[in-house]
Amino acid sequence: GGGPGLQEPLQLGELDISSDEFILDEVDVHIQANLEDELVKEALKTGVDLRHYSKQVELELQQIEQKSIRDYIQESENIASLHNQITACDAVLERMEQMLGAFQSDLSSISSEIRTLQEQSGAMNIRLRNRQAVRGKLGELVDGLIVPSALITAILEAPVTEPRFLEQLQELDAKAAAVREQEARGTAACADVRGILDRLRVKAVTKIREFILQKIYSFRKPMTNYQIPQTALLKYRFFYQFLLGNERATAKEIRDEYVETLSKIYLSYYRSYLGRLMKVQYEEVAEKDDLMVCHGCDLIVFPDPDLSRFFSKPSLRSRNTIFTLGTRGSVISPTELEAPILVPHTAQRGEQRYPFEALFRSQHYALLDNSCREYLFICEFFVVSGSAAHDLFNAVMGRTLSMTLKHLESYLTDCYDAIAVFLCIHIVLRFRNIAAKRDVPALDRYWEQVLALLWPRFELILEMNVQSVRSTDPQRLGGLDTRPHYITRRYAEFSSALVSINQTIPNERTMQLLGQLQVEVENFVLRVAAEFSSRKEQLVFLINNYDMMLGVLMERAADDSKEVESFQQLLNARTQEFIEELLSPPFGGLVAFVKEAEALIERGQAERLRGEEARVTQLIRGFGSSWKSSVESLSQDVMRSFTNFRNGTSIIQGALTQLIQLYHRFHRVLSQPQLRALPARAELINIHHLMVELKKHKPNF
Repeated sequence: GGGPGLQEPLQLGELDISSDEFILDEVDVHIQANLEDELVKEALKTGVDLRHYSKQVELELQQIEQKSIRDYIQESENIASLHNQITACDAVLERMEQMLGAFQSDLSSISSEIRTLQEQSGAMNIRLRNRQAVRGKLGELVDGLIVPSALITAILEAPVTEPRFLEQLQELDAKAAAVREQEARGTAACADVRGILDRLRVKAVTKIREFILQKIYSFRKPMTNYQIPQTALLKYRFFYQFLLGNERATAKEIRDEYVETLSKIYLSYYRSYLGRLMKVQYEEVAEKDDLMVCHGCDLIVFPDPDLSRFFSKPSLRSRNTIFTLGTRGSVISPTELEAPILVPHTAQRGEQRYPFEALFRSQHYALLDNSCREYLFICEFFVVSGSAAHDLFNAVMGRTLSMTLKHLESYLTDCYDAIAVFLCIHIVLRFRNIAAKRDVPALDRYWEQVLALLWPRFELILEMNVQSVRSTDPQRLGGLDTRPHYITRRYAEFSSALVSINQTIPNERTMQLLGQLQVEVENFVLRVAAEFSSRKEQLVFLINNYDMMLGVLMERAADDSKEVESFQQLLNARTQEFIEELLSPPFGGLVAFVKEAEALIERGQAERLRGEEARVTQLIRGFGSSWKSSVESLSQDVMRSFTNFRNGTSIIQGALTQLIQLYHRFHRVLSQPQLRALPARAELINIHHLMVELKKHKPNF
């Protein structure tokens, strides 16, 4: 540097004044900025010479520079030492750099080795899984093929009834199935155990065949309850399943032997039971001529002693009632329907006798119970269902069912007891429902066959009774009176019996046949009534018969049944007509006058009543003098004419009510202006007094 007094050249820096791009505006900006500097501002305010000030500053800078140089010279040793230290550090850092480079190289090689090891580990895992899978499959195959000694010992030595024989038999069945499956896949190892398994299978089949056949043969022993060994067989039902899977010929042999044995047992049992059962039936049963009307034959004794003149046969203790239900309907009640079956020899010892429907129920309840049991046993033991179960059941029970059908058909040929046949129909309908609830469809066809025998016979017997009534000539019935006829009583008992049974399970065909019978009986009653000479006797006969039929029907049939409604209408109509007929002799003149007078008043011809004073006077005095005796005679006549006192009472009440109404109408006629001044009106009986007096004649029972 120069001395302090030298002027330093102006440092323009990067200012290029020759440049075309120099812009004076920018110079102005710099000048303005320098002017705003605090030092510049202070210098300008004090009026300092800038040149002198510049030289002073330069001098100060030189002094500072000289001082700095002296400081560096004083610290030169320290600087040299620092240089040496920095050089040594550079050497150390260089060596560390070399070491880190080596480490980096080593780590690169290690990473490569790790990747190699990972690949090797993955491959080893795959090989391990494959070996484990092979080991599992091979283990299953070996376990399935190995025949343990416990299995061999049990099959060869253990009795078939021991639990371990059954357990090992199931194991043998599983191994045989496994070997067959592996043989189908071509596994050569199966040949090593095939011989052992075949020998064990033959031994097991032999022991099982012998055991089951012994059980089946035990059914045949006399006085043996076959159901006990049959139930015991169910514990060994796997035996048959084993035979079915391993020796079908033996399985078929056992099934055929079972079918043959049980078929004979059931046939023998039911043939014997049916024969003994029929021996306790009533000795006297309905015959061809035992119809509603018997033409030219002796008739059954009826319980009513008043009708005994119509009958000539003696009453038999064991006689079954043909037209009366009595207690016979209890056979279809829930308690009786599934009651224990009848034991014939016990009944014979007690000299008990039963109607056919009771024997039919006992026979078919035994058949139902055994058939349901047999069907369920067949399905479970022989492993069958659907049509196969039906076929096997029919093979066992077919002969028995055919025998019972033939017996029923033979019996029905000479059966004329409609109530018995109808009860049998309802027994079958209920037993069919019970079989359905037990889920045993095997008897469905049998029930249809039984009904196909019973319905036509029932309809035939009903039609025969209808025809017997239709063809009856009242003149051939002998002496007649106005009391209920035995034929109408028979009809009432018979119809009410069938209606009450039919109400439990309604059948339209039955109602149609009963409707035909009812029409014929109504016609018959009208024909018999026509045999009486007087209308009064005819009406008494009709009322007695309608009332009797209605009373019997209402005891058993519902109040809204067609039969009850029909006879109620007939009874009401004839009762009204009889009351009019009853009042006609003593009060006929009064009735005629009231009707004529009311007709004249209605037509507006009341003036014509003025000429009837004498007639009216005679009617007033005649009624006043004779009404008491006439009412007394009327009451006695009614009570003599009607067998049902309650009905007679009702008729008397009706007649007295109608008499009061008649006299009241007579009063109203006499209140007309044309007859109001009639002196005889004072002799009229007060209507309330008449009512009080008539109540005294009302009979009480």
